[in-house]
Parts: sequence; C-alpha cells; structure tokens
Amino acid sequence: MPPRKKKATEPEDMKTILWKSADKLRGSLDAAAYKHFVLGLVFLKYVSAAMAEKRAKLEAELREEGGWSEENILATLEERREYTGAGIFYVPPTARWDSVLERATGAVEGQSIGEAIDAAMIAIEQFNPALKKTLPKIYASGQVDPERLSGLVKLLDRLVFQEQLGDDGKRKGARDIMGEVYEYFLSEFALKEGRKGGEYFTPESVVQLLVEVLEPQQGERVYDPACGSGGMFVQAEKFIESHGGNPLDVSVFGQELNRTTWQLAHMNLAIHGVEANLGDEPADTFRNDQHPELKANVVMANPPFNISDWGGEMLGMDKRWVYGAPPVGNANYAWLQHMISKMAPSGRAGVVLANGSMSSKQSGEGDIRRAMVEDDLVMCMIALPGQLFRSTQIPACLWFLADGKGRHSDWVRGRQGEVLFVDAREFGVMKNRTLRELTPEEIVKRIGDTVRAWRGEDGYGPYADVPGFCASASLDVIAEHDYVLTPGRYVGTAEVEVDPDAEPVETKIARLSALLREQFAESERLAKVVDEQLGRL
Repeated sequence: MPPRKKKATEPEDMKTILWKSADKLRGSLDAAAYKHFVLGLVFLKYVSAAMAEKRAKLEAELREEGGWSEENILATLEERREYTGAGIFYVPPTARWDSVLERATGAVEGQSIGEAIDAAMIAIEQFNPALKKTLPKIYASGQVDPERLSGLVKLLDRLVFQEQLGDDGKRKGARDIMGEVYEYFLSEFALKEGRKGGEYFTPESVVQLLVEVLEPQQGERVYDPACGSGGMFVQAEKFIESHGGNPLDVSVFGQELNRTTWQLAHMNLAIHGVEANLGDEPADTFRNDQHPELKANVVMANPPFNISDWGGEMLGMDKRWVYGAPPVGNANYAWLQHMISKMAPSGRAGVVLANGSMSSKQSGEGDIRRAMVEDDLVMCMIALPGQLFRSTQIPACLWFLADGKGRHSDWVRGRQGEVLFVDAREFGVMKNRTLRELTPEEIVKRIGDTVRAWRGEDGYGPYADVPGFCASASLDVIAEHDYVLTPGRYVGTAEVEVDPDAEPVETKIARLSALLREQFAESERLAKVVDEQLGRL
C-alpha cells in the first residue's frame, strides 16, 4: 500500500493550528494534566518520524550499494544499532506512529487506543534504556475519553516532516521541526497554567540572555540544579552550534524535583538530540543532590522565587554554606551558594532571582551577600523589566558569578575587584497585553556585547560606562552602598539630549511668562463682557 500523501504546512502555521485544535480537544480536563497526554504523543510522533527519516536514507544507501537481497535489506532496516548508533531512538514496529494511528481510526480492532499508546511507550522504553521511567503511561487511565484521544492522534498526524531550509539556510529535518513544535506547546501550556507553568518553563528571551552572557563552549560541563523542562540546555546547545561548535560535545547535568516535569525534560532533550544526565530519579536538589561530585564550567538556573518551605532547618550548617547559613524562610541564598559549590575553577554561573535578593538584609542575607562580594565572586548584576514572567509579577534580576575573575580566569580579564551593573528595566516589547519579551537586538548587541567588552573579549572595543544603562563599580564603591547590588544605584540616570537649536531656558521662561500675563488679561476682559451681558438680561 503506497504511503499516504499529506499537504505540507508552513511550520509557524502548523504550530498554531495544532495548538488551537489540541486545546479544543481538552474539554474540561485541567491544562496541567492534559499537557502530559499531548506532549507524550508529540514525542511518540517525533521518534517514529526520526526513525522513518533515517530508515528511508538507509534503504536508499543499501539499494544504491547493490548486492543486497530483499530479505537482507528488510532485516538490516530493523537492526536497532543502525539507529542508536546515529543518535536516533529505535521504535519497534508495534509502537510506531502508524500502528497507533490504525487504532485511532478504527482500522484495527483489539486494544483500546489508550492501551495501544501505553504499550507503545513501554516498548520504546524497553528498547531504549536511556528513556527508562521517563515516558508517560497514562493513556488508558480514563482521564481522556477514547474519542478525544483518537481525535488528538489524528490531529497530530497532520504533522508533516519534509526536510526544508530554515531561516539560517540550514536544512531542517524531523528533529528540528518537532523540537520547535514541542517548545511551542510547552510555552502555550505554561501560559494556560499561569503561575504553575513557571515551575517548568522559563521565558525564552530570559533563557537566551542567560546563555548569551555565560557563553557555554564546546567540551564544557553545563549544570542546572532546577532544570524544569530543560530549556536552558536546549538554548545552550543552540548557542554552541550557532557559534561553530559541536553541540554534541557538551556534558549536560540537571536535577528536577517534580516527577512529571522530570519526564517532560527527558522528552524535550531527547527530541532536541541533547544527551543529559538528569539523575537517577526526580529529587530535591538541597537534600538529595544527584550529582554530589560535579564541578561544572557553566551553572545556570531559574529556581522558584523566594521559596519558604525548602527544608533549610534540616540542613543546618551544610558544607555548601561557605558564606553563611541561608535563612530557613527563603531559599534565594541557598540556591546561590549551591550553585557556587558546583562551579569548577574559573567556572561561571547565572541565576534568575527576585529583586529582593539584591538588597535584602533579613536573617543574615546581607552578611552573605557582603561575603560573596568581598570574595570577588559577583561578576555582573542585571535588573530585568517587569512582565517577563507569566508565573509571577515579582520583579526579577539576573546574578552572574565568576571564579577567579581578573586573576586565573581567562574569561574575565583585568576586572579584579569590580562588578558590572546593567539596568535593563526599560527594555523589551509587549508580546501581548500582559507579557513582555526582550528583543534579539537587546539580548545580543545591547547587553551581550556590553558584557563582552567589559570582560575584555577581543573584538568588542574598550568598555565605557553609559549613564542610565551600565556602570562598572569597584568593591569600595559597593561597600559605600552597604553591599546593595541594585543596578539603579550605580548606573545613575540617562543623559538627556539637548537640541542645539532649542530655545534657551531663560528666554523660554520670559516668553511664557509674558504669554501667561496676556492670557490673564484676556480672561479679565472676557469676564467683564459676560458680566455686562448678564446685567442686560
């Protein structure tokens, strides 16, 4: 039977159409639960399409080579190592998308559609140990009725993976297209879930800014102690590839507490071709560190803001609390010190925290911050604009830390005893009525190039303070401000451009004063006229 022909759809249109249709099928099911049904099927569609893409190329090569019998060709096409050796998951015949689709369309009787999908997930895990315990087996639970589930399968079947050229001129295959769809669905689900969506999804422009400043490189170890759905890792590998590096030559380590989010991360990273060690199980970063011996070149995270129930009372004076024990009622400085403990010599770190972390003096936080500054660990502080996060209205900032800056670090040259402050509160454009996002120009040119110039990176010219935007402050100046790290204290206000052809202030005041006196006189005259007219009446 010849393969079914489908009309190709533009990727942007495809994502939007699929999302709207999938959301209609949700019915009354909560978005937080529904996302696992949808994203699991997106993953199943991807692994099947990626294998089919590889299978077609392999078959063409075998036939072109010649000397192969039909039986040997078919046998070779089913050899698992032909796929896993190329970084592609092997999907057994009964677990492939077309088999699931046959159940959805009623072409095959027997198992229900939910049972067929669960069986497919189990089989994929069995043939691919790296996916063990990571795929959802929830489709026969009854949470989504068989009719809606079949509709969802038929909807996702509209995804067509035709190799195409991207905006950058590079060819995009199943992995690239499906990765875009998965990311788009993740962001839309996060938007639906509001505050809870922020637990697994960081706005793309914030992730891009973190990665742009940290500049992960080929061959480095990258770590995220609160990795959510893995977006930081995906962006890090995109950055490496866009700068001519090999994105596969990166060691990725992460940890996530929530089991379903941990599963989302495994699927997201698998679709993007990112090999990651997310620990043997989902676990609490503070009390059950899955990577106790790790020292990473790049550490980055967007942990929950101001979390109060983080278990600090059970940790006491943990060895990580080099700069002082964090308050049990707020985990901000626990996250900072945990990340510092994971930095390799000359390593660097970036973390998203609430603005209060830059100035708070409660429960010893001011003392911890002072000790970190005096140890010359703080490299850069960036104040972010409001409305970037769908999950919180709390103003946020970015901390960047660097080990050995100005000393043994090649990454930060000649900046011993200095901190760069950047005020980006006025940056960004409104994406919709409630959400703002930073622009590529602001991320790469305005902020990224400023940091590179300050670090002494070749090709970015001498750094200079810009009033209202950026300033480099010495530790003595920071001490005068009592170790408060709010950028606005250091960058000052922007210079107001004066029009050389503008009217001098003294002349303008005199002219306006004269005009005002004329208007007062005219007002008195008109009042008399009105009074006279009223007298006649």
